[in-house]
Amino acid sequence: MTQAEIKLCSLLLQEHFGEIVEKIGVHLIRTGSQPLRVIAHDTGTSLDQVKKALCVLIQHNLVIYQVHKRGVVEYEAQCSRVLRMLRYPRYIYTTKTLYSDTGELIVEELLLNGKLTMSAVVKKVADRLTETMEDGKTMDYAEVSNTFVRLADTHFVQRCPLVATTESSDPEPPPPAPTLVTNEKDMYLVPKLSLIGKGKRRRSSDEDAAGEPKAKRRKHTADNKEPIPDDGIYWQANLDRFHQHFRDQAIVSAVANRMDQTSSEIVRTMLRMSEITTPSSAPFTQPLSSNEIFRSLPVGYNISKQVLDQYLTLLADDPLEFVGKSGDSGGGMYVINLHKALACLATATLESVIQERFGSRCARIFRLVLQKKHLEQKQVEDFAMIPAKEAKDMLYKMLSENFISLQVGCQ
Repeated sequence: MTQAEIKLCSLLLQEHFGEIVEKIGVHLIRTGSQPLRVIAHDTGTSLDQVKKALCVLIQHNLVIYQVHKRGVVEYEAQCSRVLRMLRYPRYIYTTKTLYSDTGELIVEELLLNGKLTMSAVVKKVADRLTETMEDGKTMDYAEVSNTFVRLADTHFVQRCPLVATTESSDPEPPPPAPTLVTNEKDMYLVPKLSLIGKGKRRRSSDEDAAGEPKAKRRKHTADNKEPIPDDGIYWQANLDRFHQHFRDQAIVSAVANRMDQTSSEIVRTMLRMSEITTPSSAPFTQPLSSNEIFRSLPVGYNISKQVLDQYLTLLADDPLEFVGKSGDSGGGMYVINLHKALACLATATLESVIQERFGSRCARIFRLVLQKKHLEQKQVEDFAMIPAKEAKDMLYKMLSENFISLQVGCQ
């Protein structure tokens, strides 16, 4: 990790969690995985504070732990996850555009707290929405629950791994750290909860009508607390699903710029049909028939089946190959070439950067090298039709900025 990335992680941890958590987190980023006592010794922090800091980091998926054969538990920072905190506002805004204010607050609560039960999220969000409503109006728990179910159905939220249960009756000593297991089938399964109630507004005064302080009221509430209906089932925001959504949006936008709005809507429909069935790292989507795509087009999008087939043929014949044909059954089977589309988008971004920094002639040379893979200086001059001295200067500029590399051939 570069020093700039470590510094950025340090600032993010300090802003969100304070100095102690920042000190422990940055120490793990710099040193790699370490056991508890070594962390406390190296950072000069008490064991109690280190434990609390690690609890916070684990709660927010910023640190993972692993039990070694000798029974030693080591903790390791997740640097990429820390850097993703920069995108929290974008995740929240995306949910707002897709699922309105209720969805926005659900994801915000999960990001702020790391992991929460569904019942806790529903109550928190209902209370927050009630605060913003006019007097006399409240948000029903059922409405928030419905939005939560929609988020789970589209995989924007997912269950956290559960602690593995051992059925052994032998009185063995407990393991040094719990083992977490993930059940793929239940990852997006929402528990059937009958959450009945409405959001509540906060009292403006620290004391209620009887003059009882808040702290005492809180204690009484804790003593009389009802059992949590979904206790032990915790949820978190699925950040990979958000990244998949951003990728799909970029592909749709690229198709709209290259062809037209109808083409982009067809590609959007194909991506929407495959968003849950296709893993985010898959090279292409699941094959979809022309008939399935036609039936799934948005209501009111008036194009005939014949016109759709013509568009699909044009998309499949396009040199960029964003859409590929994988068979002839069902009126033709089509896929989105995800990796190829992302490679094209990355190439276009690089060419744009080169043009902004070095001009159109440099961009022409860069595009040429990308296309031919390896070229000698004389070949660059000839193919790009640029004078020798100018081509040499441009190649040196890009080489010094690490946009191209030099490979020495063997005689």
